[in-house]
Amino acid sequence: MRWPWRRRLDELDCATVGKLLQRYLDGELDDVRAAQLSAHLEDCVRCGLEADAYERLKASLAAKGTVADGDPALARLRLFAASLLEEPPPLEP
Repeated sequence: MRWPWRRRLDELDCATVGKLLQRYLDGELDDVRAAQLSAHLEDCVRCGLEADAYERLKASLAAKGTVADGDPALARLRLFAASLLEEPPPLEP
């Protein structure tokens, strides 16, 4: 019996996905890890939306011709994507 709150060993959690998302979207992960991350993005609304937002931003910058290796715009975009994955502080009651 699988407990609903326990993940399988081959499943990724949101924190791990956050650390690997940039590399996944850039096609830098091996096939196994990419498949695991893809499965997580399909199941997790939060991570899926963050990946979608990042892809849209990246496409928008690429369309303007501003994304290139070593480009400060790419560095800012990566920082912004990382900030999306940070947990917001708890709300004060």
